[in-house]
Amino acid sequence: MTRTPMLLVMGVSGAGKTTVASALAERLGWAFLDADDLHPAANHAKMARGEPLDDVDRRPWLAAIAAWIAARQAEDQPAVVACSTLKRAYRDELRRAADDLQIVFLRAEPELLAERLRHRRGHFMPASLLDSQFADLELPAPEEHPMVVDAGQALTETIEAVSRMIDRDKGGAPETKKRRGDV
Repeated sequence: MTRTPMLLVMGVSGAGKTTVASALAERLGWAFLDADDLHPAANHAKMARGEPLDDVDRRPWLAAIAAWIAARQAEDQPAVVACSTLKRAYRDELRRAADDLQIVFLRAEPELLAERLRHRRGHFMPASLLDSQFADLELPAPEEHPMVVDAGQALTETIEAVSRMIDRDKGGAPETKKRRGDV
């Protein structure tokens, strides 16, 4: 049985998750969710104060994201989600909503991300939390079959690279379980 395609664009703050995921969704004609929009107000306030979230803070947020994904699955509506999902347990929780959730990991060097965050305005996530994000980051394991993409390249190159990987996987259905090379 072919499942509804679901992409999860993940990475630490400043990697370009929202930019890449929204551009992919537009190109593919799929639904889009910026998971940051589902954070409770208390989470936004905590991060804005420079305090990292813990697993308790993230629990209702992850449940809301999983519910959104499950609803898209139920409607047979392909979707792209921009979400940090720094820990394997978080990705596993979202996989319960869509067990064939395809991961796109935006890999970047801390120096590049720190520079991006220094220039970002109007976002609740301060640059001071970047170290805590890297401390929490559990790289996607080979059995998660991630598409690993260099977040330092131009947006058009990133979108093309991910689109090629999706095309290789039968027109976007993330069913192929082979290991993908880094792009």
